Amino acid sequence: MSTIRDPNTSVFDRVRLGYLLVESKQLADWRRLGAEGLGVHVDAPGEGELVFRVDGHQRRLIICQGNAEDVAALGLEVDDAAALALIVSRLRRMGVPLHEGSAEEARVRGVERFQSFVGPKRQVIELFTQPLLSPHSLNMLASGFVTGTAGMGHVAITSREPDAFQAFWQRVFDARISDYIDARLNGIDLDLRFLRLNERHHSIAIAATRGLRMNPVGTRIHHLNLQAATLEDVTSAYLRCRKLGFAIASGIGQHPNDRELSFYVATPSGFEIEIGWNPIVVKDDQTWQPTRYRGISLWGHFPESLTIGAQLRQIGRGLASLAKPEFTVSAGE
Repeated sequence: MSTIRDPNTSVFDRVRLGYLLVESKQLADWRRLGAEGLGVHVDAPGEGELVFRVDGHQRRLIICQGNAEDVAALGLEVDDAAALALIVSRLRRMGVPLHEGSAEEARVRGVERFQSFVGPKRQVIELFTQPLLSPHSLNMLASGFVTGTAGMGHVAITSREPDAFQAFWQRVFDARISDYIDARLNGIDLDLRFLRLNERHHSIAIAATRGLRMNPVGTRIHHLNLQAATLEDVTSAYLRCRKLGFAIASGIGQHPNDRELSFYVATPSGFEIEIGWNPIVVKDDQTWQPTRYRGISLWGHFPESLTIGAQLRQIGRGLASLAKPEFTVSAGE
């Protein structure tokens, strides 16, 4: 990547999405979705515990028995102790408390150790430098997934305070804007911002309703993206998920900004997983210019499971979200 940064003052290109921890009581359905639908490697290393693997890491998506039906934590992999120290110092100057995870909690996440804090929307964010690797080969229907130095994929999160949300990620992680999209999705007008932490086009997407800021999504994230190695991996997963009866939130289509071809499937816990292929990589960071696009898709991505009832529930959640302010973390010193 062509970029200019001082390792003493910037962590850009030194952070990536490492894992997602989910709490659910529907482990059997999650196992079917992962192994038979998405085609990833699935292990059950302990009672009440499922582990999805897509590469050499022991754990990328972890499902633990519980009632939340939601994401419990986002794990961010940091290059080294120096980058971690810089992030921690920023959080402490902002008055954000950090917690050292226990040995058992680290085992569950597949890392040597980690620190956690509460970020925007009270989302728990966990920082680690040493993932545990598996000595065992992958056994999965997909041919592979693209991870490496760009991380396991991206997450999209809705926010009623998108400016504060963006400022937090820029202040703490030196995130950079890739581009914007003005879109209408399922009858709701949205403003979307795409933030990159490294050469992956975006690791964090922020979605906000236009005008009156509401939150129509009932889970902490809207979706998790996994990048498949081939187009056939995407189309085969789409057909398998449909055959298995999992709700397809959006059929296969292509986004205008990162040019990724993908589809979205609803998980047993309510948020979605996007399986995509061949997104743009921002190799030359110095010449990249953010662009504003209109419409979430160049083609496709038609909703296949949207009902009037689901739309009414979205509206209800949005109106209910107005009852209390969204938790923010000050980006100032």
